[in-house]
Amino acid sequence: MSFFDTLMQMLVILFAIAMGILAHRLGYFNTETDQRLSKLILNITMPAMIVSSVITGDALPEPSEVLAVLKVAAVFYLLEFAFSLTAPRLLGGTPGQKGVWRFCLVFGNTAFIGYPVVTALFGPGALFYAVILVIPFNLLSYTLGPLMLVGAKRFQWKQLLTPCTVSAVLGLFFALTRLRPPAIVGECLSFVGNVTVPLSLLVVGSLLAGLPVGQVFKSPRLWCLSVLRLLVLPAVLYFILQPLHLDPTLLGIVVIEMAMPAAINGSMLCLEYGGDKETMAQATLLTTAASIVTIPLIASVLL
Repeated sequence: MSFFDTLMQMLVILFAIAMGILAHRLGYFNTETDQRLSKLILNITMPAMIVSSVITGDALPEPSEVLAVLKVAAVFYLLEFAFSLTAPRLLGGTPGQKGVWRFCLVFGNTAFIGYPVVTALFGPGALFYAVILVIPFNLLSYTLGPLMLVGAKRFQWKQLLTPCTVSAVLGLFFALTRLRPPAIVGECLSFVGNVTVPLSLLVVGSLLAGLPVGQVFKSPRLWCLSVLRLLVLPAVLYFILQPLHLDPTLLGIVVIEMAMPAAINGSMLCLEYGGDKETMAQATLLTTAASIVTIPLIASVLL
């Protein structure tokens, strides 16, 4: 994937966010609409997308390969959690903002942007490894994610049993057992799940519509967060994994996925559980915009 191709991919994402801003200002979206769409995404379209991403491919890797990717994923997520425990104290801010810093450092946009970028860089066969790498994301972001964003006092353990959590467990089950439901099931889930990305980006844009977007690019905290998310984390992961002599393709996939901007489901979770949705939307916008430059830069170093 050339720098220009990656730039075009990022611009598509930013265009969808801009359309969400426009829809809000035209009166099509409002606070109530954002909350209702968030529930629709988290309870219907996102679970469908999570399961379909595992069961709609031509073939799954062998269980030994799945477990090998999950071992690398353990290093991947442990590194992110290590940063999330220290960096927010240095960045400062309100408790809600610190929750956003933690979430953004642990959860990148590994699927919505990561999948097309990985496929373009390493070929269609690399998508399965990216899907397996993202399975823990699906499980952790909908369990620990709300806890990070709103804190233990406002978190209820019953929130762990959500459609997204259940679908993540199902996805892991199908990946490890290699069982496949009938093809029509995957097609139906994929058809519904495909609206998740554009719909989520429209909601993010709607959340940004009432905010001084220009201030996003003047915030030192947001810029520091972006540098950590987009450059420092992938660089540290590369130097940790390089001595392990992993398959070059797997190493490249993992590092590229670490270089993704903040996950857009953070805004949905803030709406659902009461987190700092304004700061979350700002972090999503800035990291996505900055990744237009950083992702091609990292790809050029790896390949």
